[in-house]
Amino acid sequence: MVSQLETPSRTPSSLPYTVEGLVQVFTCPHRSFFTSVMAQALRIAGQGTPVLIVQFLKGGIGQGIHNPVKLGQHLEWVRCDLPRCLDTPHLEQDEAIALRELWEYTQKVVARSQYSLVVLDELSLAINLGLISEAEVVDFLKNRPAQVDVILTGPDMPQAILNLADQITELRRSHRP
Repeated sequence: MVSQLETPSRTPSSLPYTVEGLVQVFTCPHRSFFTSVMAQALRIAGQGTPVLIVQFLKGGIGQGIHNPVKLGQHLEWVRCDLPRCLDTPHLEQDEAIALRELWEYTQKVVARSQYSLVVLDELSLAINLGLISEAEVVDFLKNRPAQVDVILTGPDMPQAILNLADQITELRRSHRP
């Protein structure tokens, strides 16, 4: 005798309800905590959930929105199409265009619910450098599809974004070497 179990499909459309997405903030005075966020994204993508990681200030590998790195079937990683990493509010015109293109791309794919989890790495630095408007980010978070989870990272996260967050993880050192 052979028995077979039938498992129900777990696609979002088959659920009788919508699971509300969360806004999570990971912040820290120093910039060495991306590993834990990346581990979470890889774990979720490994379970079959579509994930997008966007690094706004990283460059140097000729990537851009047209050449995302695919890590497994369900995780895409995209950086600015720049020859260097950004660390100043003073950008060349082509750098400003590349950053704006990445931000607009991010808004577009989130609005289409293309990914269930979107990680916006070092977004607070881009805001604090004046490269992306805080008001635009707040509007983006308020108007994203309700089921999309968003993780924002970076030091000195603006208070308006912290006020929207469902979860805030503030990492700090317990001792100094």
